[in-house]
Amino acid sequence: MIERAPPAQRRLLGALLILLLLAQIEQPYPEVALLQHIPTMLLLVAAPALLRRWPLSTPALACIVLFLALHTLGGRYAYSNVPYDDWAQALTGATLSEAFGWNRNHYDRLVHFAFGALSVIPVAEIARRWGGQGRRGAALAALAWVLALSALYEIFEWLLTIVAAGATADRYNGQQGDIWDAQKDMALAALGAIMVTAFNGRR
Repeated sequence: MIERAPPAQRRLLGALLILLLLAQIEQPYPEVALLQHIPTMLLLVAAPALLRRWPLSTPALACIVLFLALHTLGGRYAYSNVPYDDWAQALTGATLSEAFGWNRNHYDRLVHFAFGALSVIPVAEIARRWGGQGRRGAALAALAWVLALSALYEIFEWLLTIVAAGATADRYNGQQGDIWDAQKDMALAALGAIMVTAFNGRR
């Protein structure tokens, strides 16, 4: 049960639940909201049983929760419409797109990079604790996880575009007209994982 988890972990899961509920208020893209948020809802429901069966350290769980929080924010705005330029304008008087010469919304790129970076600690911990891997084997397992799951997710998005209505699929997958979107997303996830693995390897 969730009561058996350390208090810090309960707070992390509670904060994610609150964020998920807040993301549904005046949902701007209700046609894709369920597609975006169902995985997070299911993971929150399953978290007590999963953590009881396979407990994680608080840093490892924090990585998972942070990634899901970034995903929840992106899901609220169907990723392609996260208003970071409006936020930057309000804070600094300038937009990120103007500063960097962007012509697309790059929030999805951030989340793919974060997926790779934030997967390393929990996956490596699982590989060491239950897979019997050493430090190097655990690092390779984390990299393999990121590469495999990134590819599977891009295949899922492709299949969704075939099954779902055109407008809905385009809003969900966030390709924004870039024919190399899938490859760039996978590359960023791999880069995030490699950077964290290299940093951990030097400690």
